Amino acid sequence: MDRRAQLVQRLSSTRTFARIAPHVIPALDRAVHRLSGGKALLSTRMLPGVVLTATGARSGLPRRTPLSCMPQEDGGWLLIGSNFGRPGHPSWTANLLKNPEAEVSWRGRDIPVRARLLTGEERDRAWRAALAFWPPYAAYQARVDREIRLFRLDRLDGR
Repeated sequence: MDRRAQLVQRLSSTRTFARIAPHVIPALDRAVHRLSGGKALLSTRMLPGVVLTATGARSGLPRRTPLSCMPQEDGGWLLIGSNFGRPGHPSWTANLLKNPEAEVSWRGRDIPVRARLLTGEERDRAWRAALAFWPPYAAYQARVDREIRLFRLDRLDGR
């Protein structure tokens, strides 16, 4: 791993990052995503990302959330509900629990998906893969009492 990647990982593991990033990164990602016609996210300089459009659990309205993701070999995605290591599950996870059919914007394409909360051994395997992919997730988990939710997104477009 290069020095820049190590620095980014160290910084993203801090409590200061957890306080500031949720207010800055999604707003920048939304703007870049809109300006690029859905082809780019600023945060993908660190990690791959999607824009998730899910139905709000309480409102029933579409909610667009830029998220880091782990692309899977079969074309699906793993989403990690770390909330930057802050207390409480991120709202997008409650949306997927109530309304698992959603859509992701991935590399300029809108793709229908179905989300599934991972549990048991499947979650354990995915968590180990997530830690290998982005080690700061361990710091996020250490700061919170809740178990970080992991979701598997499967494509509904037949690919």
